Amino acid sequence: MMSGHGLMWSNMYQSDKPKIRRRADLKRIGALFSPYWRQEALVLFCIVLGAIIGLVPGFMTARIIDSAIPHRNLRELGIDVGIILAAAMAANLIGVVQGYWNSVVGEGIMRDIRTRLVNHLHRMPVSFFTGTKTGEIMNRVSNDVDNIDNVVTGTLTSIVTNVVMILTTLIAMFVWDWRLALLSVAIVPLMILPLSPVGRRMYTIRKHTREKRDEIESITQETLSISGITLIKSFAREDYERKRFFDVGTSLMNLEINLAMVGRWFIASVTAMVVIGPALVWFGGGWMTIMGSLQVGVIVAFVQFIQGRLYGPAASLAGIQVQIVSALAVFERIFDYLDMKPEEYEPKGAVVLDRVRGELEFHHVDFSYDSSRTSLHDVSLQIEPGQVAALVGASGAGKTTIAQLVPRFYDPTAGSITIDGHDLHSVTLESLRRQIGIVTQETYLFHDTIGNNLRYAKPEASQSEIEAAAQAANIHEFVAGLPEGYATMVGERGHKLSGGERQRLAIARVLLKDPRILILDEATSQLDSHNEAAIQSALERLMRNRTSLVIAHRLSTVAAADVIFVLERGRIVERGTHPQLLAASGVYARLYRTQFRDQPADVLP
Repeated sequence: MMSGHGLMWSNMYQSDKPKIRRRADLKRIGALFSPYWRQEALVLFCIVLGAIIGLVPGFMTARIIDSAIPHRNLRELGIDVGIILAAAMAANLIGVVQGYWNSVVGEGIMRDIRTRLVNHLHRMPVSFFTGTKTGEIMNRVSNDVDNIDNVVTGTLTSIVTNVVMILTTLIAMFVWDWRLALLSVAIVPLMILPLSPVGRRMYTIRKHTREKRDEIESITQETLSISGITLIKSFAREDYERKRFFDVGTSLMNLEINLAMVGRWFIASVTAMVVIGPALVWFGGGWMTIMGSLQVGVIVAFVQFIQGRLYGPAASLAGIQVQIVSALAVFERIFDYLDMKPEEYEPKGAVVLDRVRGELEFHHVDFSYDSSRTSLHDVSLQIEPGQVAALVGASGAGKTTIAQLVPRFYDPTAGSITIDGHDLHSVTLESLRRQIGIVTQETYLFHDTIGNNLRYAKPEASQSEIEAAAQAANIHEFVAGLPEGYATMVGERGHKLSGGERQRLAIARVLLKDPRILILDEATSQLDSHNEAAIQSALERLMRNRTSLVIAHRLSTVAAADVIFVLERGRIVERGTHPQLLAASGVYARLYRTQFRDQPADVLP
């Protein structure tokens, strides 16, 4: 049976950057707000009410200048000033309520974006992570989302607030005096003209700045990890890394300066318009006052309106438009990831695997990580339930590739794989992977307690279950002897523990999972003889009554296997037990003699 999934995934994610490029559009961004329409309605109500109340001080100012002061009416003056103060307090109270609901909407959307992005990345195939720098992934999840925070949390409210403020102000101005209203809006088009070229320029620069930030994040991730800093110090490459970081930082600095200057020129042009507008109103209104057709208070109120409620919001809308165009570059990067094809989980009607017996078969399997090199050629094998099967061969022969096909980290490009007769493509991924336990040479532990790292396999596990698994893995006495026992923090990637201790915790974790199929990939290759003996004892308990696929370079660890498959250049060239393969005097026997030629005969396995 042919399958192109493995080739498709590996080709798609080989490069450092995703291939998909889709422009982020306002409709798609707007869809992020739809779950919060009730809260948005409350925000809109507050905006409209606040905008109407905001007109009151202008009217009261004109009345004070044209009526209360000329008539020396203290009572009227007191009432007018009291109304201005009451309107200000009411507007501030409404602003507080609006700010709360706006924060609910904005922060909810930010949570949703982060959750969708991380959840989508969790569903990406392994090939994506092998072809993409960790720093770039972290930058998109963290910094890119943070960079759209202001757009998501404030932009919609700012747009609606400014539009409502402009509309209510224009209505009031034209009702009051259409001549001054026309003078006031005459320069608004001049504030809009620079938007398009400025927006395009900021969009381009913003895309480049995000790419440079990816580089910085990647360098930081690589050089400040424990493994990275050890490598730097061992090769005395501090000066080289300083220069590399400085060069990328300089490129980012220049881009950010260009971005700031584009915005600065735009703000300067808008600010000039804000000064010209009131000057026109003063001149035109002053001329009409001198001619006796207008009162001074109306001019003052108009200038107050256009500065605070017309030009200010118009300039803000112009800035928001530029900000949105610039933010689209960041949204595009986020949507790039969300649009990438995730791991293909299962077809409709996929079977949920219950407790399996553990019969594993490969049927004429081919596999390629990319189109230029085939890693497996026509691999067929059968492992009976409860058998221990070993994969042997030189580095690059295809042992780990076979192991990664079983839990469907990759899919074969040809042929099929079955468990208890079920094609892996016909079962749900979750139920498949629940049947499989994996122990590799590089054990990963979270920066958490020993107990929580073990419970990762079985969150509901009791303390007695955890201790039983640890005892079976020969690690309980060590943990119990620690001052904080199972509450001990293991440190970043478990580096507070030795390699043997981490490996035994990994075995205990798999024991808690209680899978039917085990994959042991070089589980003891980097350990000293003392630790290897302790772990071999734990592995024997782990493999008991389970189908086990064992990968090892050291042939002494696989000599007791029920069946051994010998790989050479992606093909199975021999199969049999340890004595059978030695007697055949083929590839296995040659590897065996090479590995143990300096050992006395009485210590050979």
